[in-house]
Amino acid sequence: MRGTNWQSIIFDFDGVIVESGDIKTNAFADLYQSYGDPIVKEVVRYHKLNGGLSRYKKFRYFQQRLLKKPPLTQNEEDKLDETFSRLVVEAVINSDSVPGADEFIQVEASRIPLFIASGTPEMELNTIVTRRGLGPYFTGVRGSPKLKEALIAEILSAHDLTPERVLMIGDALIDYQSAQINNLAFLGRVRIGDKNPFPEHVKTVPDLQSLLP
Repeated sequence: MRGTNWQSIIFDFDGVIVESGDIKTNAFADLYQSYGDPIVKEVVRYHKLNGGLSRYKKFRYFQQRLLKKPPLTQNEEDKLDETFSRLVVEAVINSDSVPGADEFIQVEASRIPLFIASGTPEMELNTIVTRRGLGPYFTGVRGSPKLKEALIAEILSAHDLTPERVLMIGDALIDYQSAQINNLAFLGRVRIGDKNPFPEHVKTVPDLQSLLP
C-alpha cells in the first residue's frame, strides 16, 4: 500500500486512529450490567461482531431481540446515548493513538485530503477529533446516524474523488463491506492478538507504523 498514488484516504476512527475499542466494549457492558451476565455477554459478543455499526442500531437490537421489549422510545434512546457518551468521550479523548497513526496522518495530510467515516455520532466524533488536536489534518469528519457506506459515498461525491484511487483503512468487517460497495481499495488494521474479521485475501497491518515512509 505504501508508495501508491492515492487521491485520498478515508479512515475509520476507533481501532484505526485511536486504541479505543476496549473502551466502547466496556461501556456497552456497563450499560446492560443490570440485566445480568448472560445478557452482558451477548451484548459484548454482538458489539464485537458488529464493529463500526452505529450505537443506535445496537441499542435497538438489544432492546427488541435480546431483552424482548417494545421498541425504544426516542426519550429512552436519548438517555442510553447520553449515558454511553458520558462513559466513553473523555476516555477516548485520552486514549493512546494506534502506533504510527498520528505520524502517518500528518505526512499524508500534507499531500492529499484525508477523511474520517465512523459509526460514532458525528457531533461527538468532531469533539473528540478536535480535542485530540487532529482537526486541522482532516478535510471532513463524518459519523452516524448515516450508514458508513452512505458517508463514504457522500465524501466521494462532494470532493469529486475517483473511487479506485481512494484507500479506506478500517478494523471492522463493516468498513471493508462499505469500501467494497463504493469500489474503494481497502486496508485492514488487526491488532496483534485480535481475531482477523476480514476475508483471507484482504491485506492487513498490525498498526500504521509500517505505512510510514
